Amino acid sequence: MAGARFIVQADGGSRGNPGPAGYGAVVLDARTGEILAEAAEYIGRATNNVAEYKGLIAGLKAARDLDPDARILVEMDSKLVVEQMSGRWKIKHPDMQPLAAEARGIAARGNVEYSWIPREKNKEADRLANEAMDAGKQGRQWEPGPRAAAPAPAVDEPLPAAPAPRAGWAAPADLGAPTTLVMLRHGETPLTPLRQFSGSTGTDPGLSEKGVWQAERAAEALAARGTVQAVVSSPMLRTRQTAEAAARRLGLDVRIEEGLRELDFGDWEGLTYAEVMERHPEDLAAFFGSAKAKPTGSAESLTTLAHRAGQARDKILARYSGKTVLVVSHVSPIKTLVRLALGAPPDAVHRMELSAASLCAVQYYSDGNASLRLLNDTAHLR
Repeated sequence: MAGARFIVQADGGSRGNPGPAGYGAVVLDARTGEILAEAAEYIGRATNNVAEYKGLIAGLKAARDLDPDARILVEMDSKLVVEQMSGRWKIKHPDMQPLAAEARGIAARGNVEYSWIPREKNKEADRLANEAMDAGKQGRQWEPGPRAAAPAPAVDEPLPAAPAPRAGWAAPADLGAPTTLVMLRHGETPLTPLRQFSGSTGTDPGLSEKGVWQAERAAEALAARGTVQAVVSSPMLRTRQTAEAAARRLGLDVRIEEGLRELDFGDWEGLTYAEVMERHPEDLAAFFGSAKAKPTGSAESLTTLAHRAGQARDKILARYSGKTVLVVSHVSPIKTLVRLALGAPPDAVHRMELSAASLCAVQYYSDGNASLRLLNDTAHLR
């Protein structure tokens, strides 16, 4: 189902606002109108808006489970959710902010567009939400029944194109200050010059003597830049050591974000590329051929990593809106965030060079667009 295009219709309701609440969502094939998946749940006492956001999240997850790389048009009769998720309205309510961040982290940035529809065109999701609330009233959870046929969109009516990038000077002033992530790969470890796989489940090496020198040079460059307002790091030792060197120069604390850790390389941990090619040639070929393939013995693929790194990114963007944040991470997460910012295909990560202690920078705007400003900068190490 690669290259699929879905329509997600979602709704939520509360009988009391707040009161007994539930949500419903359907995933439709954008070309045929066929219902591919349904989701509904009674969520207890909540507001209409919370139920609507939970319906959105359930619909996006159902679409992701069908095809992680699909283009998605979300249709909802909630003007609030559509405008907030489109970036046109600010999310001020504390109950809404984490739900919006979760929704943004489910699908690749740039693959989702939001559109308001009148309630009468959202009948399937509304029906499911009411079925969920009825089930809750009876002391049980909703269970799927026979699916009703959904009206098919015109075959020659494609999904609207993703919004055109508003990068650099073309970014409209009313979007406000962008949030800038300055991404620093950690300095060398003893494994780096040997080109050994070093992920999140291996020996967790610290910086080598050269790696410490690289971290200090990066810290000097960042201090001279003078714009960094926060430091966030992967939990791995090598990234924490690199982040701490910068934080000392900047007079800031280091915040740990689990989602920034390196990919789990499984049985490849500590092996060189040649050794993996010799021992696991089929798995290695599969890994470079598909973002859904996992290293031998690993629980993670590049698709899994994209979801994890995307969620970490959105948490950082929500916490530090309009600020410049130093993000200290690893090869795979940084390449993945660059790839997502560009809207590039998953295999683009295999076409990027990212040196130890190099810098990348991406600016994120409130309308969901991103602009790559810097890639693999090592001028501070020369």
